[in-house]
Amino acid sequence: MSPRPYNLGKRHEQVDQGRRQILDAARELLRQTTSYNAFTLDAVAKRADVARGTVYYQFRSKTGLLEAICDDLGDSAGLADLAAAFADPDPHSALAEFIACFARLWQADRPVMRRLRALAALDPDVHTVIAARDQRRREGLDVLLGRFTSGNSLDSATLQQTLPVLLALTSFETFDTIAGPDRDIFEVTPDIVRLASIALDSPSA
Repeated sequence: MSPRPYNLGKRHEQVDQGRRQILDAARELLRQTTSYNAFTLDAVAKRADVARGTVYYQFRSKTGLLEAICDDLGDSAGLADLAAAFADPDPHSALAEFIACFARLWQADRPVMRRLRALAALDPDVHTVIAARDQRRREGLDVLLGRFTSGNSLDSATLQQTLPVLLALTSFETFDTIAGPDRDIFEVTPDIVRLASIALDSPSA
């Protein structure tokens, strides 16, 4: 007698659906929570209508869930397009594309992003995840700015002074503030690109 067939594809589909259900519930909770300690795995499990153990099985920890939320936002924003920025040989257009990629990320789910950034100041778990993501953005900017050095546009010391300025300019907080309540974040991308160009042209100002 042959063994009973095991539908692995269906099982994977169920796992993916369960993961999607939890991620959607987590993002919904972040949009609605008003207290920094309201975002817990128990609260997410309740919102997703699953057992707490299911959340642990899928994400291992609160940090793992937060990482997955950030990855999910990045996927929906097409953050993989950053590769095009790093492949662009022109440093100015590469930086502009880098800025546009982060504009799409910040706009992907603005209320969730705003809440995550605010919680990072209060919740150590959120801070760990957001700080690591900001560090990656800093490292990306450092790579792009190195192209201005290789092209002899600016010396390395000047660029290192400019790096923190560009890090601030490309942050969610800057986009969110400039866009205000009435504009889409992506609409202010030309403004950020212009400010970045000014920073590069007059770094000592």
